[in-house]
Amino acid sequence: MNYDLLVIGSGPGGYVAAVKGAQMGLKTAVVERENLGGICLNWGCIPTKALLKSAQVFNYVNHAAAYGVATQPIEADLSAMVARSRGVAETMSKGVQFLLKKNGVDVIMGTARVMPDHKIQVTNGDSVETYEAQHIIIATGARSKVMPSMPQDGRHIIGYREAMTLPFKPKSMVVCGSGAIGSEFAFFYQSIGVQVTLVEFMPQILPNEDEETASQISRSFRKMGMKVMTSSSVERVDVEGDICHVTIKDSKKNTETVVDCDVVLSAVGVVTNLEGIGLEEVGINVERGKIVVDDFYCTNVPGYYAIGDVVHGPALAHVASAEAICCVEKIAGGNPHHINYQNIPGCTYTTPEVASVGLTEKKAVEAGYEIRVGKFFFKASGKATAAGNTDGFVKIIIDAKTDLILGCHLCGDNVTEMIAGLVAARQNGLTAKQVASSIHPHPTMSEAIMEAIEAAYGQAIHG
Repeated sequence: MNYDLLVIGSGPGGYVAAVKGAQMGLKTAVVERENLGGICLNWGCIPTKALLKSAQVFNYVNHAAAYGVATQPIEADLSAMVARSRGVAETMSKGVQFLLKKNGVDVIMGTARVMPDHKIQVTNGDSVETYEAQHIIIATGARSKVMPSMPQDGRHIIGYREAMTLPFKPKSMVVCGSGAIGSEFAFFYQSIGVQVTLVEFMPQILPNEDEETASQISRSFRKMGMKVMTSSSVERVDVEGDICHVTIKDSKKNTETVVDCDVVLSAVGVVTNLEGIGLEEVGINVERGKIVVDDFYCTNVPGYYAIGDVVHGPALAHVASAEAICCVEKIAGGNPHHINYQNIPGCTYTTPEVASVGLTEKKAVEAGYEIRVGKFFFKASGKATAAGNTDGFVKIIIDAKTDLILGCHLCGDNVTEMIAGLVAARQNGLTAKQVASSIHPHPTMSEAIMEAIEAAYGQAIHG
């Protein structure tokens, strides 16, 4: 029952920490109360991408004639899409189970509670066991935030988990919140024939993205037939039978509108899973709903660490994994680099996709930079034109004095596969001209990065 390292939670932070710990010679165990792989793998990142792929295939078939392919009329089978999505999640969960076993990590099923003196208590049904470890990492993740104006009942007002497994296809849906989760579900359901109203409190959808990116996605959504309402908020939801009467306030016009729908999806954010896990008894500091940690994820109590959604920083799977590796390498006596939180890529898997890193144009100006901005639209791309998906662009923001890349904002087909190269360029201090002078293959979507940089200097050939 004694370990070098105990990890609470097996999401993309927890299981990566456990595997890394075992690889570095630590006797390691991971505690999980539900499914190996956590929310991301079972109810978030992976299964949503499976649903979005189904929507993409459905859209392709509906427009097959444009590609010279004759088809019969088709319809979206939501239950089959959900079944495929759950199958993908199950496969990936088994993959995590295999990785843990392969690396000799003990898996302890149950609900964990941290205790003083480097101990945790795990409850599984009637069984209560106590374990001890020199190092304990808290990676308990987060869950859907419940708003007082939208109390979730699992049928009429739902969160992201129910949105992934709806037993019926509604005729209409109101999605409240247009971050990555809200926008992806709004796109998915609109794609398969549900009339979606997307409601966002901020002046633009995808509030963390560059304004031009948000405008492009908004246009694409409206072209699909989606109703997009910004500077708006859901004031209340009145359920009458199987109909939801949703009162939406437009803060700009100071007016209220009632939208009737079958389902309301609350996608207004997440809250951390910190309740009842023993933080108070151990004396671990919490601030604004997050555990306080240093650059290597140590809490104020020696031997206790925290990573992922439970600490301050972007609530993203790849961030949790990076934090896990940094934390464990430090525990094992290494000298890892601090994570550069100014160089974290963000991705949204709508159609067109969104990928970005660094400053938006507005934030770069507010920070006092003298900037060059280069843009290349995919309507001028041979690859995008051949693929039939020309919506979107690449936008590069460059420091005019140093030629360093301040921000990159991509909107288009498969751009989430392109952003890593720009992250690597920024991480290693490459200038914009160095990136542009690297030969980009033709025809590819990635050529747009080179073209956008050249456009910033008035040297674009095809823009």
